[in-house]
Amino acid sequence: IKQFSETFRSGSWVGATGKPLTNVVSVGIGGSFLGPLFVHTALQTDPEAAESAKGRQLRFLANVDPVDVARSIKDLDPETTLVVVVSKTFTTAETMLNARTIKEWIVSSLGPQAVSKHMIAVSTNLKLVKEFGIDPNNAFAFWDWVGGRYSVCSAVGVLPLSLQYGFPIVQRFLEGASSIDNHFRTASFEKNIPVLLGLLSVWNVSFLGYPARAILPYSQALEKLAPHIQQLSMESNGKGVSIDGVPLPYEAGEIDFGEPGTNGQHSFYQLIHQGRVIPCDFIGVIKSQQPVYLKGETVSNHDELMSNFFAQPDALASRKTPAPLRSENVSENLIPHKTFKGNRPSLSFLLSSLSAYEIGQLLAIYEHRIAVQGFIWGINSFDQWGVELGKSLASQVRKQLHASRMEGKPVEGFNPSSASLLARYLAVEPSTPYDTTVLPKV
Repeated sequence: IKQFSETFRSGSWVGATGKPLTNVVSVGIGGSFLGPLFVHTALQTDPEAAESAKGRQLRFLANVDPVDVARSIKDLDPETTLVVVVSKTFTTAETMLNARTIKEWIVSSLGPQAVSKHMIAVSTNLKLVKEFGIDPNNAFAFWDWVGGRYSVCSAVGVLPLSLQYGFPIVQRFLEGASSIDNHFRTASFEKNIPVLLGLLSVWNVSFLGYPARAILPYSQALEKLAPHIQQLSMESNGKGVSIDGVPLPYEAGEIDFGEPGTNGQHSFYQLIHQGRVIPCDFIGVIKSQQPVYLKGETVSNHDELMSNFFAQPDALASRKTPAPLRSENVSENLIPHKTFKGNRPSLSFLLSSLSAYEIGQLLAIYEHRIAVQGFIWGINSFDQWGVELGKSLASQVRKQLHASRMEGKPVEGFNPSSASLLARYLAVEPSTPYDTTVLPKV
């Protein structure tokens, strides 16, 4: 990856027309998308990373919705675009349809010979990579036991991120993650951050009955952390049976969600403060990636942000009873509405800065924390059989749509609700003909 990224970024790797490639579209879904997107978004405003990425674009195509295709290639020129197809098996339905669509976008503009210069792969299935038309020499492998949601530190994340930011910056990200790996392996349980965090989550979920967790980074650069942890946690630990197949006698798994502060304060914090009890992870950064201060203001923009970071855990922990409200001359009818019960659990991370190193540390903390939870609950955090049934049913629907569109066959073999919805869907003329290729018009 280091060698290829240096060749690519130096301009030595050129496209079919001899132009250097400056745009990268990474095609993948789930763990092949959410983790790398989190790291990319966090690095975009880091001054060193931003300087290294000047003149380049990295985009991600995940959803099979054609709107996502249109957005991912909007204003891009196939002549200067490299596509990275990320699929462990090279059989994931959504990813491979998107890959074929982007391939057609390249071929329709540059010809079939352009594929070898404009498409590379991250996969363990070199046979299917070759059959797709990508040179196996331009395929980057990773171990077949690495699950997608734990694959950011493999070629899945390291390759597209290195193409955008350069390998040295991604190396520091890996070093940060490795530092937590070593801490997790060697620190005593009493001082082991992932172990303590995992124990807290198990306590909150299985003993106190709090099923959710809010991930609240007070850094806009971490806006994609919660969506990634949502998949990492809920796909790993959303299980109802033990690793031996025995139904669990307790609740396991967390409902994860979140939003950067202070945006979240104006969205869902009302429920956290006075509605359901939801344990919170507050994440703050001492040094902003992009410091701003306006002369004459009481505090800098970052200090304003961090004022809220420090205040919110206190507000959750502290009570506000009727007595002090009455002493403040609050009207009697408003006292029940302004009362806070307090004693609502939260924990706070305070990072020294948010460089590639700390981003790697933060990712590894959550990965190990989630594994610890799975170990204690006695479940397998590294499978996801719950995803398979939906895939199987989608295959049946796909066959029905083809038969109805191409042969006029009626909808059969579905429950009444689904059959009714399918019939309604098929009653409307499709937006694209089925006898010619149609690509997004962007």
